[in-house]
Amino acid sequence: MGVKIIAVGSAEPATLQSWAEDEGYEYEMWTDDDRSIGIHYGATTASSFFYDRITVLLDAEGNQLLTYDVGLLGIGPHPASVLEDVQAIYGD
Repeated sequence: MGVKIIAVGSAEPATLQSWAEDEGYEYEMWTDDDRSIGIHYGATTASSFFYDRITVLLDAEGNQLLTYDVGLLGIGPHPASVLEDVQAIYGD
């Protein structure tokens, strides 16, 4: 499908990498140290201390197709839902 997963957080790169390894995540982790990515996609504001946990599905040109509110309770069935939407949009 040509899908690429990138996670973005506000922590230092080493902290994000350690967390990703602990969780078994095998995708890129980016640090949003100036909050510009989070603000752009609506995950935070300039005055907010925390980020909302969201997933954003972009097309190849960077256009925002879907946004998912992941919430604070954990990922649960969320990845399967995103994968279903990706398959519906792009095919197998």
